[in-house]
Amino acid sequence: IVEDTRKRHSKMVWDSRIQEGGSFAVGIGLTALGVYTGLPMEFTGGVIAATILGVGGMHWFNASKLKEYEEQLTTSEELSASFQRTHAREVSDADEFTAAVWQRIREPLKIGLKSVGLSDFPKVESKEIYELNRLLEEDIPTLRRLASPSHFGSKK
Repeated sequence: IVEDTRKRHSKMVWDSRIQEGGSFAVGIGLTALGVYTGLPMEFTGGVIAATILGVGGMHWFNASKLKEYEEQLTTSEELSASFQRTHAREVSDADEFTAAVWQRIREPLKIGLKSVGLSDFPKVESKEIYELNRLLEEDIPTLRRLASPSHFGSKK
């Protein structure tokens, strides 16, 4: 759930960076074209000023939109939507255990994400997710079986 939310935030960050970088490149290209073709320095200076103001304004706008998007991603509704995307099989099977665990961790997860911030949240590697799934699906059930008391009539 956290990785899904972090990936969506990261995509928005990179989309903003590409937009700003592209605008900056266009401004530099127009400036170079103005210098190369010998256009008046007023035009070239105007292009430079427009580029600086435009990219600066775009950066401010993107930063404010990113902050709003981060707040939206950490709402209970969006976290629940992320849970439904990442745990579609359990949701479709109406797995009560998974639903109960989600109900227990939703608010602490929301508080944790808001306190740390999605931009500062570390990326979870796929190997780490694989290891966690292996622990949950293989190791814990095995340990539970080993720790459970022997039942009458069971063979050892």
